[in-house]
Amino acid sequence: MRNIVFGFLVIFCAFLSCRTDDDDLQQIDQILNIYMKNGAGRDLFHKKKNNTYFTYSLNDVNGVKDLAPVSSTLKATADSTLFIEYIAGAKRVGLDTLDPNNKTYQSVITVSLIKHLNDAILDTINERLRIEYHMTPSVFEVSKVYYNDTLRFTKQPGSPNVVTIVK
Repeated sequence: MRNIVFGFLVIFCAFLSCRTDDDDLQQIDQILNIYMKNGAGRDLFHKKKNNTYFTYSLNDVNGVKDLAPVSSTLKATADSTLFIEYIAGAKRVGLDTLDPNNKTYQSVITVSLIKHLNDAILDTINERLRIEYHMTPSVFEVSKVYYNDTLRFTKQPGSPNVVTIVK
C-alpha cells in the first residue's frame, strides 16, 4: 500500500512539474532576411545574371579581432529570389540598458560585396549594416535596421524581419 501511495505521489509531482506558464517565456525574434535588388526590382545575388554580386561576406565591427566573420546563409524563395538570412553572431553593444525592463542593443556589421560584370570582377564594395534590438522581459526582437546609416526597416508587431535594399 505504501508503494502505491508513493507511486501516485511521484506521478502527481511529475505532472505538476510539466505545467507551462507562458507568461514567463521570452519571445525571441532575431532572424533577419536581407534582399538586395536593383532599381528595376531584379535580384542582385544571382551569379548567372550580369551586373550582380558575385559573393558577399559579413564582418563584425565590434568583434574581438579586426577580422571577425559573421555567419549567414544565402537562401532562396519559391520564385528563386536569393536573400541573406542572418540569425545572430555579431556582438551586441548596449545603447540604453539602465531600465532592466526596456533595453536597446545594436550590432554593426560590414557587408563586403564583390560586383562582377561578364565574369570580370569589378570592385569590392564595403557597406555598413546596423541592427538595433529591443529587449523587454517578454520579447527580444530586431527593432530597426539601418543600411549605410539610412533607416531601411522598422519592426511591425507580428510581421517578419525583411529588409529590401535597392541599389
